[in-house]
Amino acid sequence: MSHLLHLDASARNISVSRDLSRAFAEVWRAAHPEGRYTYRDLAADPVPHIGQPWTELCDYVLAHGITDIARYREAVRTPAQQEAWATLAPLLGELTAADVVLIGTPMYNFSIPSALKAWLDQVTFPKMSLAGRRFVVTGARGGAYGPGTPREPFDHQERYLRDFFAGHFGVEDVTFVHAELTNARVDPGLAHLRERQAASLAAARSRVLAEAER
Repeated sequence: MSHLLHLDASARNISVSRDLSRAFAEVWRAAHPEGRYTYRDLAADPVPHIGQPWTELCDYVLAHGITDIARYREAVRTPAQQEAWATLAPLLGELTAADVVLIGTPMYNFSIPSALKAWLDQVTFPKMSLAGRRFVVTGARGGAYGPGTPREPFDHQERYLRDFFAGHFGVEDVTFVHAELTNARVDPGLAHLRERQAASLAAARSRVLAEAER
């Protein structure tokens, strides 16, 4: 049975990245009526940052050569570690249960929101593998960061996530769909770019719907 894990990370309640991820989820769920669906709002319900007890769990897993995610629980030996495990276990369970992971995220300051980074830190352990899963990222950027644009070198949103999914999770099936120039909707100085912004959003919506039917 297919299982979609849907994450949103935008600090805005109403946002482009949320709209795009919602569109994907709706089409995916219609195409998989028997599938499971799990939703987590990382901005409304923030994941705690990792602390010392989490690092102890990580060190134990690494020192004992544990690569089976189902065995991570063996690292828990103290009350503080138990508390850390109580936080991360549900997150890890949701991730490993899913075969499709959908992440709606804006670009903040050339990178990703801290809420998403906190989730990634919690669920990532040395030498773990999520190979075989599919990741889809619906992104929004205030400016233009696509290939050939002056700001392309400053894109640490897609580049970071793509490297992370491949380098830490061993995931090869990763799709990014971005709507760009979203600041043109509110910044008078970018008013001349509003048609381009609308076209970028329309193209992103079209692609999201197509990807959701895969």
